[in-house]
Amino acid sequence: MPDVRLVKYRGQWCASWPGPEGTVRRSLRLKPAADRGAAERALADFRRTIAVKSSDVAGIVEAYLDEKDLTADSPDRLRFAWKRLKPAFGHFRPDQVTRDLCRVYVADRRKAAAGDGTIRKELGTLRAALQWSDPKTPAVFELPPAPPPMDRHLTRAEFDKLLENADADHVKLFIMLALTTAGRKEAILELTWDRVDFEREVIRLGEGIRRTKGRATVPMHPDIVEPLKRAKKLALTDHVIEWAEKPVKSIRTGFARACERSGLADVSPHVLRHTAAVWLAESGIPIPAISQYLGHSDSRITERVYARFSPTYLKKAAASLSWKKKDVVED
Repeated sequence: MPDVRLVKYRGQWCASWPGPEGTVRRSLRLKPAADRGAAERALADFRRTIAVKSSDVAGIVEAYLDEKDLTADSPDRLRFAWKRLKPAFGHFRPDQVTRDLCRVYVADRRKAAAGDGTIRKELGTLRAALQWSDPKTPAVFELPPAPPPMDRHLTRAEFDKLLENADADHVKLFIMLALTTAGRKEAILELTWDRVDFEREVIRLGEGIRRTKGRATVPMHPDIVEPLKRAKKLALTDHVIEWAEKPVKSIRTGFARACERSGLADVSPHVLRHTAAVWLAESGIPIPAISQYLGHSDSRITERVYARFSPTYLKKAAASLSWKKKDVVED
């Protein structure tokens, strides 16, 4: 994209940039009396139009990511997805993104042992970026089918074993927080002490008033109070999960080691969030309350995944299938 600047030329506000044969100017179609603020806004719109019309997919996605750096909860996840997508799609125009191109990408990622859920998220990132630049984008997508809802969760005995085999204090604290807050991995690792309220005994996983995916304000579980207080006394950073005087960016190695020592397979940090929701459902906690605990924006999501774990789920429906006639009591 050229270096487009705002100029006033012959009494008109214009966008100006250097071209191969000299300076190029385009009128912003404002009235001569328009002030600079209006001209700056018109220039911003013009720049975006130029970017969309002149860019390949790479240019559009990178502009999208620049904006998401300021607004998204986890911009690093979007950039990681783009790192995978760029070699396959970056050099094409949006109108050249087709179902066949998507199918080739899906096949290649499956060969690399990526799951369909991961592939869907990656292609979803690309689709969101192209629709951001043009709601009527000519790109056509085909995504792999959504995987079934996660079913792996820990029993209480398995959780005890995992906690016992965590060989570092920061890993042990992460495991306890992940279960008792039902927070996502990123939310736990980004949690700072100013959002741990010992007086009110609540933990704010989200920051301020900004809406953050899956980040609720939850009660501080009694079992986590003392471990948190001990960690706070020893804290050398403003992050709750820290190691070697630095915030922890990835818990993968320590968590995997605890799982290996415990003999637990197919367990990731996200399984702890799922486990928390399953335990809540098994205890008969109403779905709307579980939804709030998880930070879901729509309780239908919670119901679809977790209602089956509730002891009362479909109980009334099952009772209606009785073939025995009920005695009729007459007055």
